[in-house]
Amino acid sequence: MDLELRDKVAVVTGASRGIGLAVTRALVEEGVRVIAGSRTSTRELEELPGVRVVRVDLSAETGPADLVTAALEHGSLDILVNNVGAVTPRLGGFLEVTDDQWTRSLTLNLMAAVRATRAALPAMIEAGRGAIVTVSSVNAFLPDPLVIDYGVAKAALTNFSKALSKEVGAHGIRVNTVSPGPVTTDLWLGDQGMAATVGAAKDADPAEVAEGVATQSETGRFTHPQEVADLVVFLASDRAGNVTGADHVIDGGLTKTV
Repeated sequence: MDLELRDKVAVVTGASRGIGLAVTRALVEEGVRVIAGSRTSTRELEELPGVRVVRVDLSAETGPADLVTAALEHGSLDILVNNVGAVTPRLGGFLEVTDDQWTRSLTLNLMAAVRATRAALPAMIEAGRGAIVTVSSVNAFLPDPLVIDYGVAKAALTNFSKALSKEVGAHGIRVNTVSPGPVTTDLWLGDQGMAATVGAAKDADPAEVAEGVATQSETGRFTHPQEVADLVVFLASDRAGNVTGADHVIDGGLTKTV
């Protein structure tokens, strides 16, 4: 299927690894010119053809706008993928989560997307078109005390995206979210990831921790970054031209509610 994305311009936040890298690669394969924002870069990102890597701290107040400004140097901005985020397991419980930790979670998981969207919208409104796809999480509606601040931030992010879709739809701009369950990225499987952190606290093998989580889904496995990327890129294309204000869950059946 031709997604008709060739020569479009896209911004991807948190593009250096994991889901962001997979989204960037998938957009490049569709002929999109990508401005990839990340605090640090990686060899995999640098080797992608036609990608402009912008090293930027997306948790800084001006970081997201600086990234969008770099994209607008190309003359237009057709797609914004809000992907940047981070999670830290709160093994000590709610009472040990400090104000600084709450602020960091809300800044990176919510405000980075708010700020990037605020910066991108004027150009999209002027053009009369645009697609904004934001990576949220199943934790937006599956509360878990282990990631309490992350879940709160993602719930706000999904609500923000839904509300915004109602405002900008008349301008030809579509706003959707994608909510993955556990994904085979460093966030879960890295040396400092969720499985390793929980395993260390419970004196358990991280591989066994990850396997236990995977068995909670109907497919019995984690989602792969490329699978999330394929969904994001489809939503960014005009093939999904009447899809807006929707949250798209990709969790292998982990969510049991309707």
